[in-house]
Amino acid sequence: MRLFLTIKIWKEGKHYIAYCPELDVASQGKNSQHSLERVREAIEAFLEETKKMGTLEEILRMSGFVKRKGAWKPPLLSISPLEVKV
Repeated sequence: MRLFLTIKIWKEGKHYIAYCPELDVASQGKNSQHSLERVREAIEAFLEETKKMGTLEEILRMSGFVKRKGAWKPPLLSISPLEVKV
């Protein structure tokens, strides 16, 4: 199974945070590439565990994925900058 996911990466202190909003999974690393590698590992471990538990399809549906023609289509995400006054 192949899933197409969105990863947002930002620097927080000395670490880079990588976050997948579709699955609500995050990890950190010493640079953006390292954080991306670590979040990939975390996502793969999460998906493998849910598959073993028999809850993978339920988790994907709850996360907004839709199964069409045997493939899982990701939820539509919109990431936009927003300016607010404080």
